[in-house]
Amino acid sequence: MKTFYGTTLPNPLMLGTAQYPSPAILEAAFTQSGAGVATVSLRREGSGGAGQAFWQMIRDLGVLVLPNTAGCHTVKEAVTTARMAREVFGTDWIKLELIGHTDSLQPDVFGLVEAAKILTEDGFQVFPYTTEDLIVGERLLAAGCEVLMPWGAPIGSGRGLNNEYALRAMRAEFPDVPLVVDAGIGLPSHAAHAMELGFDAVLLNTAVARAGDPVAMARAMMQATLAGRLAHEADPIEARDMAEASTPVIGKAFLS
Repeated sequence: MKTFYGTTLPNPLMLGTAQYPSPAILEAAFTQSGAGVATVSLRREGSGGAGQAFWQMIRDLGVLVLPNTAGCHTVKEAVTTARMAREVFGTDWIKLELIGHTDSLQPDVFGLVEAAKILTEDGFQVFPYTTEDLIVGERLLAAGCEVLMPWGAPIGSGRGLNNEYALRAMRAEFPDVPLVVDAGIGLPSHAAHAMELGFDAVLLNTAVARAGDPVAMARAMMQATLAGRLAHEADPIEARDMAEASTPVIGKAFLS
């Protein structure tokens, strides 16, 4: 498995911390998921008692923390939020979100590249939430990013992999770059499919947090990502348009 800025993850599943019915369910979901990374929004961390209690619970999970700049719409806002998150969470990791379209939450890829360059020069290790555009990917890598996180579908949509062709192309174009499908995963089968395409991890939140049973869904997502990775490593057969007999006909009796 590829490393993320020199860190090897115990599990190819990254899990968000928003929208859970209760802190106890969030904690149980993380335990069942085996996720080694928790994404945390700075907006979830306040200066009061509730914020401190949440942050302590995340610490107690014993996972890596990936703060994000969720909800930011300008380069200045994203950079400022990232710098504040580094002070609060004590990590150089940052999931860089810079939203350009309100309805689809599609990234502003122009601002994203600009912000990524500023942050990497400031010592951050940037995980950019981006589209599956190859040129944007090249620009982000040139800006100093060592990981790319293309969306599968709009955040929270649960639609899975909207553009499989483009995701396959990105995997082929950047074979040595850690790639994470981020956003749009709704079912374990979606997560497994992303891993079957050769992606190194999936990041999701809504599919688990908003499920009828978040704890069971977290476990299902964990098993799906592991199954998908094993399937990719097993070198699966290619799809065919015609049938191919699995039972040999050599030695079969012929009746006249």
